[in-house]
Amino acid sequence: MTDLTHLDEHGAARMVDVSDKAVSAREATAEAVIVLSAEAFAAAVSGDAPKGDVLAAARIAGIMAAKKTSELIPLCHPIPLSKAGIEFELLADRNAIRVVATAKTNAPTGVEMEALTAASIAALTIYDMIKAVDKSAEIESVRLLTKSGGKSGAYSAPHRAKSARTMPLPRPRSAALTHEATPAKPRNDSNAQREAFRTFMVSRQLRATEWAKQAGVPASVIYSFLTGRSGGMAGDAAEKLAKAAHVRVEDMFAAKR
Repeated sequence: MTDLTHLDEHGAARMVDVSDKAVSAREATAEAVIVLSAEAFAAAVSGDAPKGDVLAAARIAGIMAAKKTSELIPLCHPIPLSKAGIEFELLADRNAIRVVATAKTNAPTGVEMEALTAASIAALTIYDMIKAVDKSAEIESVRLLTKSGGKSGAYSAPHRAKSARTMPLPRPRSAALTHEATPAKPRNDSNAQREAFRTFMVSRQLRATEWAKQAGVPASVIYSFLTGRSGGMAGDAAEKLAKAAHVRVEDMFAAKR
């Protein structure tokens, strides 16, 4: 029983004394995967969920949760975070969203719980944002991916096969969050157009169902393009959508600089 650091010699819970430990740079990443219905997944990607922008809300919630970890987990130490970040990966063939949380600190104890808490709360926020569309959404896993620093050294979780088809996301739109993001990976033209299209929809506050109805095209055209199920958008559908939005076709697919 004394091998468990959060229990004393009598088995009582305790907060571990870290006053004698050296302050060092520590980092941890964790993931959570939430599986949605096709309708809820499309709504989350397009910003067409009843409550608004699902991923923006989840990103902020995850960052806030990392900062509040010591208030949520009884025996965690409050530590100063130098970074708390949330990234998303869309697993289009599974209608799933993978949340990856990162936490950094210079402290005498690690940030594993901060990363795990951030990933968990971000996934729960996704559920809250889409539950009106899909109450059966399932958070299927939460786990530590990596940690570094401290006496125990580095750790990497066992490899798991990833979905064969993923869809990258645009960077955070809010300037207040840009310091949380890491540099974007190179993207092909199709993915870049898809990201630009989603950004265009959000900037114009266009809801997929309403916009499609105004343009006289099936909403599935928009959803299929946003989720990566279609490699591109038919020219006639793009022209109708552009006309309904009072823009040129190229304006919908051009990334803003």
